Amino acid sequence: MHHANTAHTDEAASTDEGALDPAPTRTLYLAGGCFWGLEAYLKRLPGVRGTVAGYANGSTENPSYHDVCRWNTGHAETVAVTYDPRVLPTDVLLDAFFEAVDPTTLDRQGNDRGTQYRTGIYWTDEADLPAIEASLLRQQARYASPIVTEVEPLDGFYPAEEYHQNYLDKNPGGYCHINLRDADAFAERMGLAEGRPCVQVDGLCEPLAPGEGATARAVEREDIPTPSVSKRAVRPHRGSDGADKAAGGDAAVDARIREAGYAAPSDDELRRTLTADQYRVTRMNATEPPFRNAYDRMFDPGIYVDVTSGEPLFASSDKFDAGCGWPAFSRPIAREVVTEHLDRTLGTYRTEVRSRAGDAHLGHVFTDGPAEAGGLRYCINSAALRFVPYSRMDEEGYGYLKPLVEQELADAR
Repeated sequence: MHHANTAHTDEAASTDEGALDPAPTRTLYLAGGCFWGLEAYLKRLPGVRGTVAGYANGSTENPSYHDVCRWNTGHAETVAVTYDPRVLPTDVLLDAFFEAVDPTTLDRQGNDRGTQYRTGIYWTDEADLPAIEASLLRQQARYASPIVTEVEPLDGFYPAEEYHQNYLDKNPGGYCHINLRDADAFAERMGLAEGRPCVQVDGLCEPLAPGEGATARAVEREDIPTPSVSKRAVRPHRGSDGADKAAGGDAAVDARIREAGYAAPSDDELRRTLTADQYRVTRMNATEPPFRNAYDRMFDPGIYVDVTSGEPLFASSDKFDAGCGWPAFSRPIAREVVTEHLDRTLGTYRTEVRSRAGDAHLGHVFTDGPAEAGGLRYCINSAALRFVPYSRMDEEGYGYLKPLVEQELADAR
């Protein structure tokens, strides 16, 4: 295990003075392909106080450029970026980083291929993790493929040879896989400026009054600067008049669902009443086989409820054939009936979906769904669901949700 050392950053970095009084800076270590271009890109962002090109998270100490390129040392070409978080909040810096890279390609950026060209975010302070994880969720909403950016604590950082530092300043015509003007465009779009403290709200940097803290602004606005994936998506009405309107809209539907008071039974009862597959999926986060499950090809009118609690989760009017082998829905029956969680398994970052009342693992939500329905695909295990056909909704106490399905029946006539 190498020991992270950040003391070099202020010594070796090129620095710019802002109009604000000196304040503690923060440092992140960002890998995004050839460090020549990434360093030049990051230096153009207001709030950046210093950069160092180097090699991070490899298996050897004090590697040379030749070592990294030829001897599989495991290092990533990385830029240590020191910044003023008042001018450039951490979440905004990360958004700028993701603007410059393709986080879905493994060991490749631009024309450069090799493990040293992987994308990565390396940290030395666990306080940065919430911003990093929230940024990954925001970015995953932009891609159909999973993000493969490595997120790890810093395990050794070695400044590169002097000729690599500020390379494009010394060699303006040198190779660069990044359009450096994108940094200027990002800063303008976000409202970044030197000497201007800000906080990210609704995707833009809003200025702070003197002495105002970012946390206070977020609480005052009742905003979360890093919203989850699905709540950034457009959610259209189901029909011309809108079955949502007929049912009262998401808020009214959720209020009726809450009134019903769905709750999960005890674990002992679930073990008695669920099948082995249902228990493994809902309680142990397992995934059932694709194509060989109950509801992949089911398109009858009705609703799908949580197999553990009976809480309504999805309507047949939002189900579509995604060809993935599992039931796919464009949205839940009401926003609040599912919760979302960062899933780091399988070496990627995905958004897990769980039921609210039963806290049952349901599946995952992806951003490759039908654009006209909001662009989301809730990929759900059949074993986590129980289908209630339209003809039995009154009998089973779900009659208040029939308007959500009746629009589908009317469209089918």
